[in-house]
Amino acid sequence: MTGQIYIKELRMHSYHGVLEQERIVGNDYVVSLTVHYPIEKACLSDDVADTLNYAEALEVVQKEMGIPSNLLEHVAHRICCGILKRFPLAVAVDVDIAKMAPPMRGDCAAAGVRLHMVQGE
Repeated sequence: MTGQIYIKELRMHSYHGVLEQERIVGNDYVVSLTVHYPIEKACLSDDVADTLNYAEALEVVQKEMGIPSNLLEHVAHRICCGILKRFPLAVAVDVDIAKMAPPMRGDCAAAGVRLHMVQGE
């Protein structure tokens, strides 16, 4: 049996982007994270020691979002690697990073990246 823990629509301000202005004033981002893992033990034991702690997953996301990068792909990759390193039981991780006000022509709610990484890749 596999299941997931997730953090949905975490809102934060960070300093990612290719343009100098993005690195100075930053932008608002919404991050969602799903970590896939064998969930059966936690389902049966009702013991927090048998699950993946989403508060610890949040720390990984906050740390990596706090490091300015040109590309959201780079940030998403660091988040996935950090999660898989922190949680050896994880079999895969999905991360979505949405930039809420991308500096481009066109009216959109957000622009971003989605990355899926499997343990061992």
